[in-house]
Amino acid sequence: MKRWFPLLCLFSFWVQLTAQTLIQTEADSYTRYELLSPASQSFRIIYDVSATTPGARYYFNTLRKGSQHTVDEVRDLYSGEPLRWRVVEGLEAREYGYMAAAEDTDYLMVELARPVPVNGEARVRIDKTYMDPISYFSREGQLYFERTLGIARNSVVLPKGYELTACNYPVQVQMEADGRIKVSFMNTGASAVPLKLAARPLPAGMDTDNPPRTAVRREQVSVPTLDPTQARLGWSFSERAFQDREIVYFLQQPETHAFRLYHDYTETREGMDRYLNVVRAGSRVENPSAYVLDTGEKLKVETLRGKALAEKGIDLGEAADSETEVVVIWFDPVKKGASTRLRIEETYVDPNRYLLHEGELIWDRAFGRNRNTVILPDGWFLVDNLEPAVIDLSSDGRVRLQFVNPGPGSLETWIRARRR
Repeated sequence: MKRWFPLLCLFSFWVQLTAQTLIQTEADSYTRYELLSPASQSFRIIYDVSATTPGARYYFNTLRKGSQHTVDEVRDLYSGEPLRWRVVEGLEAREYGYMAAAEDTDYLMVELARPVPVNGEARVRIDKTYMDPISYFSREGQLYFERTLGIARNSVVLPKGYELTACNYPVQVQMEADGRIKVSFMNTGASAVPLKLAARPLPAGMDTDNPPRTAVRREQVSVPTLDPTQARLGWSFSERAFQDREIVYFLQQPETHAFRLYHDYTETREGMDRYLNVVRAGSRVENPSAYVLDTGEKLKVETLRGKALAEKGIDLGEAADSETEVVVIWFDPVKKGASTRLRIEETYVDPNRYLLHEGELIWDRAFGRNRNTVILPDGWFLVDNLEPAVIDLSSDGRVRLQFVNPGPGSLETWIRARRR
């Protein structure tokens, strides 16, 4: 064994080196721009990203040319702990395996807390500040933020005391708890968004508390069931772009009414140790499994019905009958400042929404998440698709439809396909 030990060490080193020289891959990117005082021409950037190259020990973030940048902090989102980092030039980035690095560009090189697991990810939050007078400037009493944004999910927060007066891209607008106005969007196209927004100061002394001091606080307002004839009073909504649930459906042959799927979910609530997946009425679930994307750890999964839910202390927040079916995924309680990202896999059978009709595949199902993917069975071609989707081929040559829903409601999809 002793004589083989040096060879094992050499092999381990080769595996790590090879992982670092692969093309860097990433997912779930989200950027929050917090505009600081207009006179500073500076903005804070909070960038969440998942490194997905198996075995990778480092993640490289490009520092945009033309900006003066200050890196404030980098954290591992799984543990909440800070990560080691340093700014390197392109040549040094290449030495550490990032072969796409340009010689005349600086990069933030982040040392990951653990190698990226196979089929997993390392979630990182980068907190930095840019001074960029080309992107952020004032003119005639108004501030302007004009920047081409290549990330698909973004938000921009105005300085407190400013109102939004113009934005060239469809956005959600929300007042944050501290009174600042935030705009957010999901880019549904393949090109970067040349975002342009303008804002002006509100009158001096104006109330910018949220909710206003003169109003009844939201938690004191009784919000009735949605009635299309009445306004929703005391109502609030979450930022759609920040939501990080996503799902991929792998359709089996339609005669089976079955589809394998996985969906990803991030738990951030301190002390939470379970995820409850309530099976949709009319469907049944088979072979559920789950693991932690951050570490690759496989988790305990149970399928419970009726009285078994109460016996396990499972509270759905609503009445459950004998037919209610819930998949429960158990994991270590989330620590303060940390989070856990789950990948849940299961097979659903739904003869009502997925079936073969007159020799054609019919998929008729609503999506609640903002990012959804459907992969047709092998041997089928697309005939009809109701909702707009990006269409390509999966790695095994099957037709893939990728749906992005930037709005708050469900997406009512309807797909028809035929055998080749």
